[in-house]
Amino acid sequence: MQKILEVANNEERLALLGVLNHNAAIIDRCFAVSTSQDGEGLLIEGEDLPVQQAEAIWKNLQAAYRREGEVSEQQLNYLLAVASSEAGTEALLPDGISPELICVSAKGRPVRAKTRGQSRYIKAMREHELTFAIGPAGTGKTFLAVAMAVTAFKAHQISRIILTRPAVEAGEKLGFLPGDLQTKVDPYMRPLYDALYELMGQDQFARHLERGAIEISPLAYMRGRTLDDAFIILDEAQNTSAEQMKMFLTRIGFRSRAVVTGDITQIDLPPERRSGLKDIERILGSVEGVSFVRLKKEDVVRNALVQRIIAAYEKSEKYRRPLTAAEVRRRQA
Repeated sequence: MQKILEVANNEERLALLGVLNHNAAIIDRCFAVSTSQDGEGLLIEGEDLPVQQAEAIWKNLQAAYRREGEVSEQQLNYLLAVASSEAGTEALLPDGISPELICVSAKGRPVRAKTRGQSRYIKAMREHELTFAIGPAGTGKTFLAVAMAVTAFKAHQISRIILTRPAVEAGEKLGFLPGDLQTKVDPYMRPLYDALYELMGQDQFARHLERGAIEISPLAYMRGRTLDDAFIILDEAQNTSAEQMKMFLTRIGFRSRAVVTGDITQIDLPPERRSGLKDIERILGSVEGVSFVRLKKEDVVRNALVQRIIAAYEKSEKYRRPLTAAEVRRRQA
């Protein structure tokens, strides 16, 4: 079977193929096809199904290039991960990933969804008052939530942005660090500062922070407050207790939206304390106005190595988990 992917010009062709045909070599190896340059574009040859699968990958890369002006390693790795999942290449329609612009960063970089999971996440934040995003590191949970908050703030849909995190140590002890309380807490808030710096610019961020339009503080400071007319983000929610989670959720006031992000595989609480994020879908899953988005390792938009690390840990945990009673009986038989 042969398929020809038409390209607009030689520049597009070279971007799709990659440096020294790197992208073509990866796709050919994954699907056992042959991709070569043709007068009209790219010629894909091989067995029927593999050619159709490879064509779907190329069409998505082409759509990404025409949308963003580049073809990244992350885009190719994501498309290949989806193709190898249960969804298969049927999920790889060129419009499967929303090209809709969320905002533009302070340096002029457009911020868009890069995976189908991220596209669902953005849609959920737009349509629901409260959104839970649960998934591994590197899936854009925090950054996209901050991007949506900045967009709503600039459009005057809300009057302030409130970002909070539980101040829970990941192995180190906070009390041994030098400085006052604010100095000790700032490192926990650093990812939130970084996202706002990139999206607003440091000077604009500092002005809004000084006049109180942006607030970044530990979760403990939320008790007793009612947060009206705000976009509220609770980050690292896996490190909240059930009581803290309830306290936070009952702070949401009129004309406000809230986003809760977390990764239940990275809980830093003591063993005797159960994470407030673990049971939240069972408790709130049927509540109107609440949405849950599960992001997966395929949605990781950092270095491709991060995806492989997450997959290795998932495999390790699978073999370490306790056997069920049925599994014990089967092994004994």
